[in-house]
Amino acid sequence: MEDAFKKFLYAGVELASTAAENFQNSVTDMVENNKISSEEGKEKVDEFFEKTKNKLEEFENKFNSVAERLDFSKSNDDELDSLRKKVADLESKIGKSTKSKATV
Repeated sequence: MEDAFKKFLYAGVELASTAAENFQNSVTDMVENNKISSEEGKEKVDEFFEKTKNKLEEFENKFNSVAERLDFSKSNDDELDSLRKKVADLESKIGKSTKSKATV
């Protein structure tokens, strides 16, 4: 069961990353095609990432609650470190994306 839970968690992180990239590309395309202004594009991207950040915090709280009930204390430390790195990479990517799109 622990393995299935980890796969689910990894899939969620990957899905969030893909969704963020696709959203940014869509907004960039709209700006390039003059469908929205660059300021509107920046606002949309900023709003998206703010909502994503809030959802991430909610997810972390729920995950911690579930992890406590399932007692993953016996988990392999390397696997936990890998998961933490992937989450940190996603957070970093979201932060960088927001900064880089500020000039959209």
